[in-house]
Formats: sequence, structure tokens, C-alpha cells
Amino acid sequence: MAATTTKKRPAKSQSGPAPKKVKKTDIATGKPDTNTTKKAKRSIPVTLTTSPPNDSENTDDEDDWEDAEDDVDFDGQAVDDDNAMQVDSGEGKTSARESHIAQKVLQQSRKAAKPHSDLISEAKRVWALARSQSISANERKKHITELMNVVRGKVKLIVFKHDASRIIQTLVKYGGKAEREEICEELKGSYADSAKNRYAKFLLLKLIRLLPSHRADILSSFHGHVLSRSRLLLHREASGVLADAFELYANGAQRAELVKEFYGKEVALFSQKQEQDNKGKSPKGLIGVLETMGSDKEKKARVLAAVKENLISIFNNPDKGAVRHAIVHCATWEYLDVLGRTQDSDEDAAKEAEKLRRDLFENCAELLPEMVHTKDGSRVVREFLARGNAKDRKTILKTLKPHIERMCLDDEAQMVLFTAIDVIDDTKLLQKSVASIITTPNTLNTLVKSPQGRRAIIYLLIPRSRRYFTIAQIRALGDTDNARDGGTSKKSPEVRQEEVRRGASEALLTWVKEQGAELAREAAESLIIADIMLHAEGDKSSPSQALLKGLTTPYPTSSTSSASSPSSSPSTPVHPLDLPHTSRLYKNLLQGGHFNHSLRTVEISPRWDPTAFAVEFVKIVGGDDGAVIKDMCTKGERNGSFVVAQLCEALVREDASSNREVKDSREKLKQWLSTSETLKAIEEGEKDGAKGIKVLLDGIGKL
Repeated sequence: MAATTTKKRPAKSQSGPAPKKVKKTDIATGKPDTNTTKKAKRSIPVTLTTSPPNDSENTDDEDDWEDAEDDVDFDGQAVDDDNAMQVDSGEGKTSARESHIAQKVLQQSRKAAKPHSDLISEAKRVWALARSQSISANERKKHITELMNVVRGKVKLIVFKHDASRIIQTLVKYGGKAEREEICEELKGSYADSAKNRYAKFLLLKLIRLLPSHRADILSSFHGHVLSRSRLLLHREASGVLADAFELYANGAQRAELVKEFYGKEVALFSQKQEQDNKGKSPKGLIGVLETMGSDKEKKARVLAAVKENLISIFNNPDKGAVRHAIVHCATWEYLDVLGRTQDSDEDAAKEAEKLRRDLFENCAELLPEMVHTKDGSRVVREFLARGNAKDRKTILKTLKPHIERMCLDDEAQMVLFTAIDVIDDTKLLQKSVASIITTPNTLNTLVKSPQGRRAIIYLLIPRSRRYFTIAQIRALGDTDNARDGGTSKKSPEVRQEEVRRGASEALLTWVKEQGAELAREAAESLIIADIMLHAEGDKSSPSQALLKGLTTPYPTSSTSSASSPSSSPSTPVHPLDLPHTSRLYKNLLQGGHFNHSLRTVEISPRWDPTAFAVEFVKIVGGDDGAVIKDMCTKGERNGSFVVAQLCEALVREDASSNREVKDSREKLKQWLSTSETLKAIEEGEKDGAKGIKVLLDGIGKL
């Protein structure tokens, strides 16, 4: 048998180290092209544990494609040389080499018979030069101009083929405004078809992103195709294009026009005059459309029925993926907002509005986790929680339970959890479905590393704290308060918060006991540790002792590294009091709360006893001779001065005669710090520029 040799590209794992990526440049200036290096991305559903499906221009880049022109024919059929027919050599048989040559000839003849074969072959030749990463800006510009001359006037003929579509994408990516506009003009009238094409959709998204001047024309071409005619929203390929265009690139007016198709054909046909009258005004969505109908209840009912029908058609086809998109969430929220306003303002229509809300809830209850990652989707689920009954809320928590941790890390999704904590009366259900998941050690270790996660932890103890939430977030959380206070929840907010806090405290304090001393050395984690100690309920003696044992190491450490680094080396970590955030943690615990800069006073927590913590401080850190406490004030950088000063304040806050332990601790501290030798060493620190010496001396004087 004759040996057959085939020329193949090596697999990625066999091709050696990957070459360094060359920064993408603008062909005109030669500078990095910010349009191509930074791309916005759609919000990712919490139900996805991996990257979203490849239905977006943001997840596809022709730079990552292999140049497969020798292995793919113009119909996208792969030609594998290894699987080609091999013929044994021998009498009466052609050799394998001759057979291979014959197959190549046949392949070329088939390619030549395809439409526009010469055009595509020439375009691919120039394309290979234009897309090279190792050429200068001037060379690329020359090749782009040549490539544009090859395909000019024929873009629409070849753009729907998989390999030719890549050629046009390269033109859009590296070409200037003139080339982009020329391509856009050639595609005019075919935008909807391009969105539905498996290959052309990426080109369309590049045009939307890189050509803002034509963005309005492209988006307006989708009108009438979102839910009718082409049904882009339910199309496998076009759905992602529409979602990207709506969420990332459309302005308020363009979004309103796309959402308007949910309102039914009647609104779409007769809205042109209203658009002219409202030109220049901000769009009001479904509420604005209903306002223009005055007192015509039948017409309003038809519009609401159309919205409901369109939404249910999407919810009944979850496999299409449209339920994850922001445009669907926007339409759903507008619909629920109208029903909510009707319930609050019109007693006669309240029952009908409640019936419509319940019908929608029954159709989408199992799909709510797919919606919580966008602003409108989060608001939809929060509205169902706020206006639902106990059974509805239990159903919602059941569907959300598998995704709690990922929801805690998402800005919009976590708002749903916070609303659930605000409105659900069954706090045992909350503890089982939400708090118990958040307060597991592994989850806490994950959440504490991000601002979103820290908000989720702290909401169990002190909801809507200005230390963790912005004014806008607090205002958004307050949007559901009226519905809750209107009768859907029976418990008072204070009682509900107290029960949630009590249920979460034990697990949080156990976490502090086991890992608090280590976590206190990190800046962000120290904030959470402080607030758990200040606001949790239960026995805090064990967590307090665990935190104080971290201070018993000799001060200062043998390391002279900067205090801004968590540790100088694995064997000689910086003393906790040399870390500003850790020092502040112990100071806050000794003073009983955080300092309020606007009120210029300390906000004392009613669930924390700073005097008991001060007694433990003297007992554990001071030991028998108080050497560590004295060293904090007299050696090294003396970063313990403020902490020891606050320790003195905590011990004189309570009348010594009423508590024997406090009196003994105060006497010990006074004995350690009031000696002439110690006071002299402390005063010398002021000459060396140490901070807090005067405050410390005042505290010692009060002992």
C-alpha cells in the first residue's frame, strides 16, 4: 500500500507557545482602536453557571478564527483530507497520490461551479493580507482599500455565506467610516434578514456598534419584525442580535419603539401621529400610550390584552431564550406597573387588575430566575413578591433557591433577595431558603470578597445601611414598601427584621469565631467583621476572644515592612494594629459603634457591650504583666495608641463600683500605664511624630 501524506495544520496543543497578541490599531492613526478593544456585554442570567451561548457579537471575533479556506468549501462543507478515499496501489488500480490529485481537481471544479466563486476567491486572497496581525497601519489600509474594491456592489450577494461574511466583517472592523457606511448602504433593506442569518448577524452587530450614525436606521428596520412577520425575538439567531441592540446600543426613544410592538397592532398602526406630537419628549412607555386613550376603557383593555398575549407567547416558549432578554423584562415591568397603579388608584378596577397580574404570574413563575439579572426583570420579580400572597412568595423562593449565591453577587438580582427579606412574613421560610445559604462558611468566604456579596451579608443584620447602600439603592428598595404596607404583609418591618437578624446571627458569629482573626487583617472583610459583632444577636464571648487572640503577638513584629502590606512574609506577619483598617476595627468595638461624621458622634449599637469587650481585652491581650499593651504605646510606630486610649475610655464609661470585673481591669490597666517609666516612653513618642499620644495621655488620666 502506498503511503499517503497529507498536509495538516498542527493542533493547538502541538503548535508551541501562543504568539503574543498585537494591540489592535486604528488604520488612520495607528493608535489603539478603542472601538474594538473594549466591548460592552449584556448582563448574564444567574441561571447560567458558564458563559452565555454564542449568540452575541461580543462573544465572537474573527481574530480567533482559523484561516480554513483550504479546508472548507463555499457552502460551508468541511473537506477532511484524512478521510478522503484512499486507493491501494496495485495492478489495475490508480495510486493513492493520483486519487488524491483527482479529488483536488474535483473539489476545485465544484468550487468553480458555485455562484460568485471567482469573486470570493479573489476576496479571500486580499482578506488574508488585510487581517494579518503583523502589518503596519499603512499596509492594512492599502489592503482594506483593495478588498473594498473587490466586494463593492456585491456585499449583499456574499454576506450570508459563512466564510465571505468574515471578509465583510474584517472590512467593517479595520475600515474607516467611509467603508462602513458603504457596506451599510449596500445592506439597506436586508437588516432583518441579516439578523436571522447564522453568519451575517455578527456583521450586523458590528455595524450597530461601530457606526452610530446608521444605528437608528438599522434599529428602525426591526419595527414590525420583533413579534410579527419575522418574529425576531423568537428566532434562534436574531434573538441575540435584538437583545444586544436593545440593551447595549439603543437610546431611550429607540427602546420604547422596539417595546411598542408588545402593545399590539392597533398601537403600532396609529402611533405615528403621537410620535410627531411627542417629539423631543422622553418616552412614557405603556403608561403614556394608555394616557392618550383618555377614558376609552375598551381600547385600553385591548392594548393590555395584546401585551399579555405577547408576553405569554414568550413565556410558553422558554427554549427560545427570549425570556432572558431585557426587552421582554421591560415590557413585563411596564405591564405590571400599569396593573399596580390601577390597583392603588381605582378600587372598581382593582379586582380585574389583580386577576391579570395573577394570570401572568402563573405563566412565568418557573421562569423568574431567568429575569432577575436586569433592572426591569429584577423589578418584575420584586413586584410579584410585594403584591403576592404567602403561597406566591413561597413559590418564588422555591424557584430562586438554587441560584441564591449567584444572585448575591449580582447588583440587580440581589435586590430581589432584599425585597423578599423585606416583605415575607414567614421568617422561618426565609431562614431556610435564603439566610441559611448565605451564612454557610464557604458562601460567606466568597461573598465577603465583593461589595455585592458584603451587601447581601449585612442585609440580614442591618438592612438599608448607608454604610453599604447608596441613596439610589435605598430608594429603589423603598419602591415596594407601599404595596407591602398596603396589606400584603401583616408583620411590622421592625418585628420581621428582628426575627431575620436572630435567625442569621448564630451562623455569622460562628464564622467570626473560626475565621475572624484572619479576616480582620483584610480591609473589606474587617468592615463586615465589625458590623457582625456590633449588630448580631447572641453570645459574643467566643468571637470576641478569637479576635483578641490575634493581638497577643509581640508588638512590634520583627518585620519592618510597610503596614500597607498584609504581611511581610509568611513567617513574620505585620502586627494587626499596624494595619489601619484592623486597628479601626478594634477601636470601633471598644467605642461601641461607628463614628457618624455628619452628626460628629458615635452611633452606639444596642446589641453590643463595649465594656465587656474591654474587660476581655485587658484579660487576653494584657495577660499578667500587660507587656503587649505597653509595647503598643511605647515601641515601634506606636499604632496602638488610639486603641489603648479607647480601651481606657471603655473602662471608665461604667461606674466601677457596680461591676467588680470592670474595676479590676481598670486598676490593672492603670498600674501598667501609669508608671513614670511608661509615661516617659509614651511622651517621647510625641517627639518622634507618633499620632494619638495626647488622646492616650488623656485616657490614662481618666483611669
